[in-house]
Amino acid sequence: MAASNVNVVVITGNLTKDPELRSTGGGTSVCEMRVAVNSRRKDQSGQWVDKPNFFDVVVFGAQGENCANYLSRGRPVAVEGRLDWREWEAKEGGGKRQAVQIIANSVQFLGSRDGGGAPNGGGGGGQGQGQGQGNQGYGNQANQGNNQGYGAPAGDVPADESDFGPVSTGGGGQEDDIPF
Repeated sequence: MAASNVNVVVITGNLTKDPELRSTGGGTSVCEMRVAVNSRRKDQSGQWVDKPNFFDVVVFGAQGENCANYLSRGRPVAVEGRLDWREWEAKEGGGKRQAVQIIANSVQFLGSRDGGGAPNGGGGGGQGQGQGQGNQGYGNQANQGNNQGYGAPAGDVPADESDFGPVSTGGGGQEDDIPF
């Protein structure tokens, strides 16, 4: 039995520049963007340091158009796709060049459109409702001007808080009140 190849990449990070949109000769939209992803490791002195890694991401079609329209430098994204290696001859006799890039199957917009990342790195998808609405209530200190990195994440889409109501503890501890 032959072994199967797996080529799947999932990254989350921030855009290093605004996405660039172009079209192929056949009219397919192609969006190119660069995503910075931090790796955290200890140095020789035992201190934690962040090492940035930069990945070129290519998004095709309508999803690429949405990336170009709604994303900008600094915006956090989650990308799922595959690695693609390409090789070409450099201009003016510079020899062969090569690069590895991520061909995106899906791009999820994280954070809010107006403020980059949310306090907890959460938030809705990129085609949310109004800009800068954030979440209402439930201890969201970011909406109260105290952005300490805790509370509910501020995103493009308000959270459904109907499940956060008070919980009834039931009466008197009788076992007959158990719902199962």
